[in-house]
Amino acid sequence: MEGLAPAVALFRPRSSTRFPVLLAADSGAARSSPVADGRSRVSRRSLEASPPGAGRSAVRKHGSTESAPRRSGITRVPKLGPAVSTKRAGRRKDPLINLEVSHHRAVAAVRLLRIEKGKAFVDLLNEKANDSGDNEMGYVERTLGFSTRYLEDRDIRLVTVIVAGTVRWKRYLDYLIMSLCSEEKMFREMEPLLLQILRIGFFEILKLDVPAYAAVDENVRLAKIALRPGAGNMVNAILRKLLLLKETNSLPLPKIEGDDRAQARALSIIYSHPVWMVRRWIRFHGKDEAIRLMNWNNSDPRFSLRVNTSKGYTRADLVKRLESLQVHYEESVMDEFVRIREGMQAVLQAGLLKDGMCAVQDESAGLVVSVVDPQPGDTIIDCCAAPGGKTLFMASRLSRQGKIRALDVNKGRLRILMDAAKQHSLDDMITDIHADLRLYAKETTAKYEKVLLDAPCSGLGVLSKRADLRWKRQFEDLEELMCLQDELLDSASTLVKPGGILIYSTCSIDPEENEKRITTFIQRHPEFAIQSVCGYVPTEFVTDEGFYSSNPIKHSMDGAFAARLVRSMH
Repeated sequence: MEGLAPAVALFRPRSSTRFPVLLAADSGAARSSPVADGRSRVSRRSLEASPPGAGRSAVRKHGSTESAPRRSGITRVPKLGPAVSTKRAGRRKDPLINLEVSHHRAVAAVRLLRIEKGKAFVDLLNEKANDSGDNEMGYVERTLGFSTRYLEDRDIRLVTVIVAGTVRWKRYLDYLIMSLCSEEKMFREMEPLLLQILRIGFFEILKLDVPAYAAVDENVRLAKIALRPGAGNMVNAILRKLLLLKETNSLPLPKIEGDDRAQARALSIIYSHPVWMVRRWIRFHGKDEAIRLMNWNNSDPRFSLRVNTSKGYTRADLVKRLESLQVHYEESVMDEFVRIREGMQAVLQAGLLKDGMCAVQDESAGLVVSVVDPQPGDTIIDCCAAPGGKTLFMASRLSRQGKIRALDVNKGRLRILMDAAKQHSLDDMITDIHADLRLYAKETTAKYEKVLLDAPCSGLGVLSKRADLRWKRQFEDLEELMCLQDELLDSASTLVKPGGILIYSTCSIDPEENEKRITTFIQRHPEFAIQSVCGYVPTEFVTDEGFYSSNPIKHSMDGAFAARLVRSMH
C-alpha cells in the first residue's frame, strides 16, 4: 500500500459548483438544471435508466405522491421538501453515472460498509487493478443507486489508504464523532452509510491532512446525493466543528490518568486498539513499549519481496526491475529479500508476481524458514501450509532435491498454494495433502526429518498489515487458540523421526502463544528438547532461551516466533 504522504497529493480540488450534476452513461442522455432546494433534475431518459431497488439514490422523480421511505438513524435531519418516489423503471445496461460525487470517497464508503458486514477485505490492491475498479463500481451502484467515474490506478491506491486508515483508527474516530454529536443516542442510531462518510471525513482531516475545503465539501456532497440534503447538512456541521477544535488544539480526547484500567481505556481510544490488547501489552511489555507497538500498528505497512531463486533469478535481477519501475527499495538482512515502502501497485501491474519472479513475503516469515533450515535431500511436511509462502520458500531452498508435503484443512487455500507453486516452477517438488492434522497424524505411518507447524494464532504480530484484525480478535479467542495450538503440537510431534526436528512458529508476539506453549509441550513430551536457533538466524533475533523472535519495534518487520525442537533417538 502506498504511504499516506504521497496519497495526500492525489487529492485534487474540484471546480466549485453550487449544484450537483447527474449525468447518464450516455453524456447526451441527461440534462441538468438546478431547482430551488439545491438538488438537480435529470431528464426522463436518465430516470428510466435507474435500476429498481438499487439502494439510496441521488435521483428521484419529483412531484410523486408516494412518500420517501423513512430511514433509521438521525431523527433531526430535515425531511425532503416534496415527497419523492423511490420507484424505478426497468434496468438499462448503462448505469446512471454521477460525475460530481468524489468517486474514490464513494467507493471507500461502500467498501467500509461491506467490511463491517464481513463481506470485503481492507486491501484493494491486487494484480488485476482494472477488475478491482469494475467490481467496486458494481458495489457502489447496487448500494447507492448510481455509479461514479472509473477508478484509475491512483484512485485504487487512494481508496486503499482511506479504507485501511479509517479501519485502523475506527475507535479513535468514533469517540470523536460521538463527542461532537449533540447526544450519544444520535451516534448510536446513526445510519451506517452516514457514519462511514463521517469516519472518512474525520480521518482525512485528522490523519491525512487533506485540505479542509476538500474534506468538508466532498463528504458533504456525497452525503447529500447518496442519502439526502439533510444528511449533508449534518456532515457539514460536524466536520466544521471538528476543524475548529483541531485548529484550537482542543480535541475532546480522554486523559491518561487514574488506575491501570482507566489508563488502558484512554490509551485504547487515543491509539485505536481494543482495551484488552492494550492491557495485555502493558502487562507484558510496559506502557512505553505498548504505545510504540500501537504506533507501529497504525503506521503504513512495510512490504518485502522475496526473489524466486528456483527460476534462476537473483536479488540483483529483482533490484534491476524495481529500478526500471522507479520503485524505491532497501536491501534486507536476508539475501533473497528486498524491502519496499511504496510502489506495490507498480510491482503487481508489472507482473513480477504473476511471472514468478518474486513473491510478497515478510522477512519475519523468511527467518522462520531459516530456522527450519531446508537442505537438499530433505523431506519436510508443512502441517498448516496454506496460503503457502513458507512452503514455496522451503521448496526453493531444496535445489531440486527433496520433497515438501503441504498439508492443510482448507481445500480452497491448498488450491491457491499449488497454483502459486506452478507460477514458481515448484509444483513438482510439492505434494498437497487435504486433511486435518489431528486426524492425519493418527492415520498415517509416515515420518519426516523436519516438521514445520506454523500454527493458527492471534496474528498480533501482523496488525500493521491486517488493519481489521484488531477488531476481529476477542480476548476469549486466545484461550481457544492456545488449546488448538497444544493439540496441533501434540499431533505434529508424532510425525517426527527419531533425531528429527519439529519447528513451531506463529505470527504472534504474545508470550502465552509462544514461549509458554513450548514450555508446556516439553513437559508433556520429554523426548523433545529445545535446540537453539543460534547459527540459523542473525543473533539479534535469538532470545535468551534460544528461540527466534522478531519484534516490530526492534526490527521494523512483522512480529513472529519460532522454536526448534529435536527429538531424541530413543
